[in-house]
Amino acid sequence: MSISHPDDELSLVDLLDRLLAGGVVLTGEVTISLAEVDLVHVSLRALISSVSTLQQGDREDATDA
Repeated sequence: MSISHPDDELSLVDLLDRLLAGGVVLTGEVTISLAEVDLVHVSLRALISSVSTLQQGDREDATDA
């Protein structure tokens, strides 16, 4: 039997806040084939971030130029 402490638990909102603060890149590929012939190929690349994080990156890029 384990004892959990409320302070140690990470809620979904806290997890999403941490992910959006730093940004997340998702990549994936799906291929549907029949008789070893590729019929459909889907490639996914997504950047998920908060607007404030993206704006902060734009400001840093402008000062570097």
